[in-house]
Amino acid sequence: MTDFYTDLGLKLDQTQRQIYINSPRNFLIEQSVQKKQGSLTEDGSLVVETGKHTGRSAGDKYVVKSPLTEKSVWWENSINEMTYDNFQKLKTAVLNYLNDGRDLFITERSVGAVEEHNIGVRTITDHPSHALFSKHLFRPKMRDFKNSDFTILHAPEMEVNPADYGAKTGTIITTCFDTNTTIIIGSLYAGEIKKSMFCIMNYVLPDKNVLPMHAGACRMENEDVSIFFGLSGTGKTTLSTDEGTFLIGDDEHGLSDEGVFNFEGGCYAKTYKLSKETEPGIFDASNRFGALLENVVLDKASGKVDYFDKSLSENGRSSYPLRFIDGLEPSSKGKVPNNIFFLTADAFGVLPPVSKLSKEQAMFYFVLGYTSKLAGTEIGVKEPQATFSPCFGAPFMLRHPSEYAKLLGQYLDRYEIDVWLVNTGWTGGPYGVGQRFPLHVTREIIRTIQAGKLNKDLVETDPLFGLQIPQEIGTVSQTLLNPQRNWDKEADYIAKAEDLAKSFHTQMKNFGEFYNENLGGAPTFGA
Repeated sequence: MTDFYTDLGLKLDQTQRQIYINSPRNFLIEQSVQKKQGSLTEDGSLVVETGKHTGRSAGDKYVVKSPLTEKSVWWENSINEMTYDNFQKLKTAVLNYLNDGRDLFITERSVGAVEEHNIGVRTITDHPSHALFSKHLFRPKMRDFKNSDFTILHAPEMEVNPADYGAKTGTIITTCFDTNTTIIIGSLYAGEIKKSMFCIMNYVLPDKNVLPMHAGACRMENEDVSIFFGLSGTGKTTLSTDEGTFLIGDDEHGLSDEGVFNFEGGCYAKTYKLSKETEPGIFDASNRFGALLENVVLDKASGKVDYFDKSLSENGRSSYPLRFIDGLEPSSKGKVPNNIFFLTADAFGVLPPVSKLSKEQAMFYFVLGYTSKLAGTEIGVKEPQATFSPCFGAPFMLRHPSEYAKLLGQYLDRYEIDVWLVNTGWTGGPYGVGQRFPLHVTREIIRTIQAGKLNKDLVETDPLFGLQIPQEIGTVSQTLLNPQRNWDKEADYIAKAEDLAKSFHTQMKNFGEFYNENLGGAPTFGA
């Protein structure tokens, strides 16, 4: 075991520091408190703060450009290039930093619940809370490690001159596929660890005809499976952790002919406005010994957490192992899904709360990936912004969206999967004028579909977007189901909807051949 770390360049015989490998969770929590890097709540959760980085540093992501990646990586996707030489220089600097008398915490875990598609990952960090995070979000080691497995070198408080490594800032998240190594420096935000491995899975799996998905998943009592695509804040975790369902996972999955499988061993849930009444499963999992809370406001005198205080960040987070969820699918796997839901937070307020998509529409909206960035999920995002994120996860997709869409289309052809576009955003007007769809309405819509109680023939076709809108869903108001009826002025709705449809076509023209081949799924206005 130790030969690998010696060969890597770690000095294991330094007497002034300790190296801990695969330590139990309680030890990592104890170390975090002793090092004054975290505090405990009255329920035993560990609370940490991540300083200026309370979300992902989207502009600081790099991939080493080499013959291996030159033509396979979607470089236009705001992926910065790093040379192999600069990566090696940075790796040497990070190892020197980690060897400079620091206690190190190493975890050996896996990503992917199916051994055939599993990747091993060693995380090496000088922060015990980040080792705890890796134990939560990555899965137990499934097999002996191989040369194809990955190593994360994590030095969140290391400071460098970015010019020395061809970087833009002192925050660098970079991966080299030639050496299967990821380096993370300059950010304490734990999400960088999990998303780095998600990017790696997204790059590796399509070669195996497996569709990687930025999506939550759950199964019903009858084994039916639902998939929830969506960016952070659109409801993946909340809807896939609903009462009466069995959670497969809340964020990252693969789809093969054998079914759905979770990448992760835990959850990473948003905590702003978290309450036992609205999200009992997540609340209970977050308020117990072993949970890790980031950037929540803690009264250290009482040990109480105020989840409604966003003074540190609106992107407060809770991480915990999957076993903290009562309704859990223990295998982290399920059959091929019956329903796929595309979650979009429509800041324009013109999309219906739910509509059924044809295969052509599903392909179009999958690559379009329309939603809104929500406050706090990225640095500088203070209020919802309309955005397009192909595959509902562009920041994590290293290959061109057409590769993922092709895989999706193949699964839709082979299996009877219903695809739904669900607006968890605004209605009755755009952001600032209209109201956001209440969670209980979205839940009733989803539950009705999952239970097979929706009359798929009782629909009306939206004349602009061509969407099939159900006319009756349980107790949901029919006015709410059709957004045009929910605006005060019809002319205002039409103008805003036409603007949005135009933007859809403008965005999709960036994908040239794919756009022309899939116009059958496009809105009828704005082409």
